[in-house]
Amino acid sequence: MQYKIIALDLDGTLTNSEKVITEKTKKRLMEFQKNGGKVILASGRPTMGIVPHAESLCLKEYGGYILAFNGGCVIDCQSGDIMFQQKLPLHVIPEICDIIRDYPVGINTYEGTDILVGNHMNQYTELEAKINGMGIKYTDDFAGYVNFDINKCLIHGDPDVILQLEKILYDKYKDILGIFKSEAFFLEVVPKGVDKAMSIDRLLKMTGLKTEECIACGDGFNDISMIRYAGLGVAMSNAKQPVKDAADYITRSNDEDGIAYLLKKILKIPSKTPCYV
Repeated sequence: MQYKIIALDLDGTLTNSEKVITEKTKKRLMEFQKNGGKVILASGRPTMGIVPHAESLCLKEYGGYILAFNGGCVIDCQSGDIMFQQKLPLHVIPEICDIIRDYPVGINTYEGTDILVGNHMNQYTELEAKINGMGIKYTDDFAGYVNFDINKCLIHGDPDVILQLEKILYDKYKDILGIFKSEAFFLEVVPKGVDKAMSIDRLLKMTGLKTEECIACGDGFNDISMIRYAGLGVAMSNAKQPVKDAADYITRSNDEDGIAYLLKKILKIPSKTPCYV
């Protein structure tokens, strides 16, 4: 098999619009693993939001990996060990809370099985909880409450407001934090240097696999780095245009079993040959 490992974004890529891995896609991924392939679930989601999909795909049995928080935490599913993680510097939390205080946005991080939310609750708070299958815990003193290690914060609100805050926070923290959108309404705040490509690179070096043996599939802006990095970078047909521009190959949409279609064709795709299906 030319490709030995596949990194998959979840929302908009591996899962359909109902946030479900279809039976067809699951079957293809199980075949890939039975033939010696490894699966990485690479998502901006917290670990708790990825684990159910890892269990569904039997990643513990086949030795797959979870790459959570956009690469801020990498877990070996077989052993349960954290292979690598980066933590957000806590001193920035009160400053960020002061900056966003007068904006109609929420800020959250993750505590156990709950999403911890401050500033404002909104429809995007509920969406984040639903996507990850987690509860919501609100605090009116987010900065004071968060005195434990965290991998990221998420700021959520209407896209126009998120766009404003992206510029403000990037200009202030670009030297120490990663500030980027995973959706038009989600602004990620992570440690500097955290992205999916860098974490996949670390993982491949730790496991002895090569970049050219890796496929990376995604649809969002936070997937571009791993799509460019991989031996075969794949965008979904539902991906945003900059993601498609970064890809070597464009498969069907997440509602058309695009990952299953890719895996069916996989041995017929020359590496680094841009094409559409």
